[in-house]
Amino acid sequence: MKPVQPDALLSEVVGKEPCPRGEVVKKLWDYIKKHKLQDPKNKRMIIADDKLKPVFNGKKQVDMFEMTKLVSGHLK
Repeated sequence: MKPVQPDALLSEVVGKEPCPRGEVVKKLWDYIKKHKLQDPKNKRMIIADDKLKPVFNGKKQVDMFEMTKLVSGHLK
């Protein structure tokens, strides 16, 4: 897969190095699980911390499908 470049906001979470889109999503999930950002009642919902809120366009919580869409806007 072709490497993509995360923008400044997303690179705070997944790192600055270009990598394939699938790897970006994997790193994002690793971050979410490490910081326990999944809603315990509904695992599809991701709770934004200070680093994720700008990536999620200021939203406090998004579902995992919306997250993928929002992250696409932060890749070049």
